[in-house]
Amino acid sequence: MKKFLVTILIISSVIMGFSILKVGFLYIGPVGDFGWTYAHDLGRKYLEDHVPGVITTYIENVPESIESYRYIEDLVKKDYKIIFATSFGFMDATEQAAKKYPDVYFFHCSGYKYNNTNFTAYFGRIYQPSFLAGIIAGMMTKSNIIGYVAPVPIPEVIRITNAFALGVKLVNPEAKVHVVWTHSWFDPAQEKEAAKSLMDVGADVIAQQTDSAAPVQTAEENGVYSIGYNSDMAVFGPSYYLGAPIWNWGAYYVKVVKEIMAGTYKAGFYWGGMDEDIVKISMTNNVPDKVKAVVGAFEKLIKEGKFDPFTGPIYNQKGELMVKEGERMSDEELLSMDWFVDNIVGSIPKASH
Repeated sequence: MKKFLVTILIISSVIMGFSILKVGFLYIGPVGDFGWTYAHDLGRKYLEDHVPGVITTYIENVPESIESYRYIEDLVKKDYKIIFATSFGFMDATEQAAKKYPDVYFFHCSGYKYNNTNFTAYFGRIYQPSFLAGIIAGMMTKSNIIGYVAPVPIPEVIRITNAFALGVKLVNPEAKVHVVWTHSWFDPAQEKEAAKSLMDVGADVIAQQTDSAAPVQTAEENGVYSIGYNSDMAVFGPSYYLGAPIWNWGAYYVKVVKEIMAGTYKAGFYWGGMDEDIVKISMTNNVPDKVKAVVGAFEKLIKEGKFDPFTGPIYNQKGELMVKEGERMSDEELLSMDWFVDNIVGSIPKASH
């Protein structure tokens, strides 16, 4: 059915004199993961629905290495003029393709390489709603043990985990965030075991930064509160799911594609926050009104630029002062973060990539 509709769109556009813009997406996982890839695919669908003349395609389960280059080149050869490579491990391949194909716009998500012509690095300040999720966890825990299922130890993950822990500490200085690593972005079996191990040490709230809904499901099965990540996972935890930091990629995809079509787009580095609607906090009715009120107050301050989660004083696990009182961490410091804040239990292993 979709192929038929695309064919009709192309024929209609040719007859009416409109041009078709083909936009391709590379995904690290399956579109049904209800996590990272799922969130990007919602953005892709939103783009296709809201920008006339655009058709999209995607390739899922792309290897997170230089091997991804052949997938990118395949899209270029099929006349895709805008390509979104949506995972950290696609960065070098995307950079290589941008150099070879200057007439194609390349976007790489969560990396740091870019140019000022046709190669953009983009991400959202998901640490902002993650801080708010930490407030929820800190106010909901009774045991003061909060579990956190983390994927791979790169600065992005460390930064977001720290923001969550700082949110916890703001409202509950006695609580600790216990981190267990899966060393994988998407591995439901490992994520389930990680959640179970955290509950075994007394965690009564399970949060995550991994891609599947396994931690939410495991928490639900055991009568433990959960906080998801990437997208709204409420369907997997009707009784105990609290909410999640979520992505709204569609807002960004529509913005940049329209700018490209208008000839006004400028490549570079993009890192938008809650004020630009690229990241949000979701909350269910399992969250009491008094907790929602606190979250709402800090959400408003963040959107207005009056509060930043990484404002000092902030101490690391050794008790060393890392950010002085009243000072804010710079973007450069946030992007290279390699230490945990002092209310986290668990170490940072050597990065796997």
